[in-house]
Amino acid sequence: MSHVRYIDKTREYYAKEGYEEPYKWAHFDDVPFTPLKKPLTESRVALVSTSEVEIRVEEGAPDANEAPVGTVYSIPADIDPERLFSSHDAYDRVATTLDDPNTYFPITRLNELVAAGRLGSMAPRAHGLHNQYSQRRSMEFDAPEVLRRLIEDEVDVAVMTPV
Repeated sequence: MSHVRYIDKTREYYAKEGYEEPYKWAHFDDVPFTPLKKPLTESRVALVSTSEVEIRVEEGAPDANEAPVGTVYSIPADIDPERLFSSHDAYDRVATTLDDPNTYFPITRLNELVAAGRLGSMAPRAHGLHNQYSQRRSMEFDAPEVLRRLIEDEVDVAVMTPV
């Protein structure tokens, strides 16, 4: 097999944990997307991810992470990618690694697209969410907070990377 069957793995995990009902994936009859109001070459883009990325800080240096609100946090979009890492342990260690942050938090690739003129600009912040696996929490608390930050940063397009 060339891919990880995450849906099957998640259902198996919850069954082993003793949950009587299988995990229910979020499902929406109406897709909450909207057409672009301007070309990507003129758009401000932000990255939103559930990768739980962190910033390495030198001893004694201030933490560059913005204080989280609930499970939502933001980091500077112009961060040196060498400072990014994830200590999160909820991933398939057999099928993948966390060695390259751009595989789960592609901030370098987005900045390259801005430099190449394919995207208008990057928002000053990228946003992350700590995984809580609660659809209710995501809809009632996390999504509105991410949206508030995107509006504050005047974002036209959000690139979302679920992990």
